[in-house]
Amino acid sequence: MSTSQQPDGAEAAGPVPIPVLVEPAPVPAAAGGVLSRPYLALSLGIVSVVLLIAFEATAVGTAMPVAARELHGVPLYAFAFSAYFTTSLFAMVLAGQWADRAGPLAPITLGIGGFAAGLLLCGTAGSMWVFVLGRAVQGLGGGLVIVALYVVVSRAYPRRLQPAILAAFSACWVVPSVVGPLIAGTVTEHLGWRWVFLGIPLLILLPLLIALPQIRRRAAGPLSDAAPAPRGRLAWAFALSLAAGLLQYAAGDLNRWSLPPALVGAVLLALAVRVLLPRGTWRAARGLPAVVLLRGVAAGAFIAAESFVPLMLVTQRGLSPTLAGLSLALGGSTWAFGSWVQARPAWSAYRRTFMTFGMVLVAGAIATAPGVLLSWTPVWIVAVAWGFGCFGMGIVTSGTSTLLLELSAPEEAGTNSAALQMSDGLSNVLLLALGGAAFAAAGGGAVGAAHDLTAGGTDPGHPAAFAAVFLPLALVAAAGVGVARRTRE
Repeated sequence: MSTSQQPDGAEAAGPVPIPVLVEPAPVPAAAGGVLSRPYLALSLGIVSVVLLIAFEATAVGTAMPVAARELHGVPLYAFAFSAYFTTSLFAMVLAGQWADRAGPLAPITLGIGGFAAGLLLCGTAGSMWVFVLGRAVQGLGGGLVIVALYVVVSRAYPRRLQPAILAAFSACWVVPSVVGPLIAGTVTEHLGWRWVFLGIPLLILLPLLIALPQIRRRAAGPLSDAAPAPRGRLAWAFALSLAAGLLQYAAGDLNRWSLPPALVGAVLLALAVRVLLPRGTWRAARGLPAVVLLRGVAAGAFIAAESFVPLMLVTQRGLSPTLAGLSLALGGSTWAFGSWVQARPAWSAYRRTFMTFGMVLVAGAIATAPGVLLSWTPVWIVAVAWGFGCFGMGIVTSGTSTLLLELSAPEEAGTNSAALQMSDGLSNVLLLALGGAAFAAAGGGAVGAAHDLTAGGTDPGHPAAFAAVFLPLALVAAAGVGVARRTRE
């Protein structure tokens, strides 16, 4: 959903060749922050694009059930989510290769256009298959945009400002995560689910008009010493998307017929990531490979665990769905605060230490949450633990983005940014699938089956099913502490 060099403001020993933009001429760096006059329009434009993508991502889950029922496509419900993810994986690789070779302007323009086209397809769909197609087109657009924006940051902002703008990207997910479902629910109830999709293309025009001229001025054109992309990379990207689709299909319907696609998907996945991720990623080689792996470990473990928190609070402690969701609301502000902390220039030399501490907080939060399975544990402990966990995630996610650009030569920023985003997305899918399988194997399929959970009923008979999810994920996050210590070359 990319980084290397010294801390911000430090100079490398010895001469370092500076790639020159062929066209247009580079704009000299100016003093001030990301909202100073030279960077104001660019910062507002690209941050607004990320904000709208984040809002759509958090709001769509609210409208999706209504859309699936109205389109008589409930059996295809999971595909509406997986279609976005599988196509975005391919688009991330394409965007990285394209932006490194020709600059980020074209992939951003095409990506925003594709994202808007996908929204329009979803909003006007007359059948569920058209809706799924729209989600796939959205994924292509979103994958192109998010990677190309990292290349914009690499080229248009001086090293000292990159942590601040990347922290703003991370913070863009805070407000949508809180108000997105509420707004989407209100729109769905009063105007219809289609307007959740049809309204965003109109809103995206303004940031597009603001950002594109600045991107053309500051970051367009190929780099003079950009190396040609390895042959066959896009074919492996397609194989990775196919593997993700096969694994999601197999995980969604566990039976003997799901074994062949699961095996094919696993083999394709293992082969593709060896090509598409930096060499040494799976063994946490020091530097860039460890940064890429850390992003996946942190995001996968935390997001997979978070998806089970509301269900645990509703079924095991009798909270209403609203209260269960509000228990995670504190995390939005602490996540933003963690991003702000790692972006402070005065603390840049300690960024890796902060990330190690952040992973400790993430592992602690995941391990603490299932404590509410004990009846004498106060329910509010989850909200407090998740607040600390989100603070750690803010440090880690924003910190890995910053380190990625520090560790990447300008002509490799796109390719490495794509690797970072792939690590994030793949780990989410794999750990969610494994967590779901562990939950079902421990009896989770029967949780809430005979109870009216929306009315606050409880089903306290399956605590082991939740423990089977949270404890292994806590161990995965704990392993991330060691990975964080290896991000230094």
